[in-house]
Amino acid sequence: MISLLVSFLVLVVGYVVYSRIAEKVFSPDDRETPAIAINDGVDCVPMKPWKSFLIQLLNIAGTGPIFGALMGAVFGPVVFLWIVFGSILGGAVHDYMSGMISSRHGGASIAELSGTYLGKAAKWIMRVFSVVLLILCGTVFVTSPAGLLDALTPDWMNGTFWEVVILVYYLLATLLPIDKLIGKLYPVFGVLLLVMAVAVIGGILFSGGEYHIPEITLQNFYPDGTPVWPYMFITVACGAVSGFHATQSPMIAKCIRSEKEGRAVFYGAMICEAVIALVWAAAGVAFYGATDMLGEALLDGASNVVYEISTGLLGVFGGVLAVAGVIVCPITSGDTAFRSARLILAETFRLDQKKIKNRLLITIPLLVIGGLLTWFAIADDNGFQIIWRYFSWSNQTLAMIALWVSTAYLIKEGKYRFGSLITALPATFMTAVSVTYILTAQEGLRLSAAIAYPVGAGVAAALFVIYLVMLIRHNRKRSALS
Repeated sequence: MISLLVSFLVLVVGYVVYSRIAEKVFSPDDRETPAIAINDGVDCVPMKPWKSFLIQLLNIAGTGPIFGALMGAVFGPVVFLWIVFGSILGGAVHDYMSGMISSRHGGASIAELSGTYLGKAAKWIMRVFSVVLLILCGTVFVTSPAGLLDALTPDWMNGTFWEVVILVYYLLATLLPIDKLIGKLYPVFGVLLLVMAVAVIGGILFSGGEYHIPEITLQNFYPDGTPVWPYMFITVACGAVSGFHATQSPMIAKCIRSEKEGRAVFYGAMICEAVIALVWAAAGVAFYGATDMLGEALLDGASNVVYEISTGLLGVFGGVLAVAGVIVCPITSGDTAFRSARLILAETFRLDQKKIKNRLLITIPLLVIGGLLTWFAIADDNGFQIIWRYFSWSNQTLAMIALWVSTAYLIKEGKYRFGSLITALPATFMTAVSVTYILTAQEGLRLSAAIAYPVGAGVAAALFVIYLVMLIRHNRKRSALS
């Protein structure tokens, strides 16, 4: 219990201290944001800071910090360390820089920013990579709520029925101006996500000692011996570091009224997500008592685990919260995934999104592809797991690229000679994670750790050396000009 309370405290201190360091490195000013300068009434719409914060929280969170944290908790309380320090030093910096750099470029997507700072080849790679990731995300967040609704409703409302209903909602959320549907529903759902976390941790704390939260240890408790490196760092993405956030932050970058709102909206939302992830990781190990029991429960699906924990701790009230959360939260990640994909494709083909026909031209094919992937996930017994595994790796790889984009931006701006280390260090770490994972994973090259570990570390080290060379060159050039 002490470890958990200290973890919460470190997250708060991290926000108060490290977010200001990130803000100082970026140096927000009084220039007009896209919400003011463009204000197209569809995607660039000014919103109050509290609303931007709650929408950003739900955009980046959904069930990510719940499902991912529960699966990560199977490794044991060592997951607390990754959630806390991964979020403060990596995830929150990633989200803040992605949002703020996008704001400086008219709300541009991570794909466009990659082209600006890493070259044209990177732009096209990221356009394809981002859209594929977003479609996969939208797909995985159709099947889980549809499955739960199928179990809770009459027989004629089967899984296919609910998938169609959810896809129709995605159509509306992707097409309509951001303040018409998302702007009205998301703040409510964001509060629901927070209430779930507060209620669950309250149920543990006031259980009269029935549930025990273990203290942090570096020991790996995974039942089948799956190594912490790199698997835990892929399993827990939302709640620590997640590339999906780099596709979502530009959406809210179009809505903040001032650059100075960015620290609370982008960095703050990520820290809040980390708090939620900590709660569910702690709940997983406390409720089941052992990681092997949690692992067995997860075989029946993370949604069922959320339901068991909520009802076990909070009774009927917890059941209502769990059902609402497991249905609503993934849907609200899926709809913004498709919306982000629409915006990236609109940038690519230079289609004005004020016109509804142009929005339809992009949205309809996206949802058709999402529907076909959903059908595959249901038709194949392992379809969902296959899609999720590829989503997880591509998610962390996108985080790696977004952090290198942010690093290139900071080098170019050069207001602080070594300020770019704030993104270069987590970028290097995520490079090692992503490369090592794809070399060892079942869906990757399946190489031995003896090969994958040094190769992953070598690629990360090589990129860091390239970064240092670029930094030294830019510093010398600035010194010569001054």
